[in-house]
Amino acid sequence: MRMNATSEIEEARIDLTPMIDTVMFLLIFFMLTTVLGRKESDLGIQLPGLVKQYQTLKMPDEQIIEVTAAGLVILNGRSYDPPESRDMPRLVQTLARFRAASQAANTRALVTVQADDQTIQQRVIDVLNACAAAGISGVTFGMGEG
Repeated sequence: MRMNATSEIEEARIDLTPMIDTVMFLLIFFMLTTVLGRKESDLGIQLPGLVKQYQTLKMPDEQIIEVTAAGLVILNGRSYDPPESRDMPRLVQTLARFRAASQAANTRALVTVQADDQTIQQRVIDVLNACAAAGISGVTFGMGEG
């Protein structure tokens, strides 16, 4: 009788070796595929901030761009880019600095375009494109000299 009980116990055993092999394989797989990256907050990087000003600068609320009948673009009494220039890089650069200064002062950059009655409208479009390239969306039209 005893032999039958022993043989039944041996038949009921489950071999755990394949399961242990599978668990070890999964453990090694997950260890190899895990990316050990540092979060940005853990890096010791100091980002540049705004420079504190010692004097308060009076910022104009808006810039007025005049477009003459000859196609000259005048901002603050200074002529920008010849009439043949369609992309107006000097005006774009000046307007971009105005926008950056306005953002630093927590104000909205506003531009008013005043075109002469005899101005070719393509030149006004060039000025509007320059404002868009500089990131200024607050553009209005004023009465030009005519």
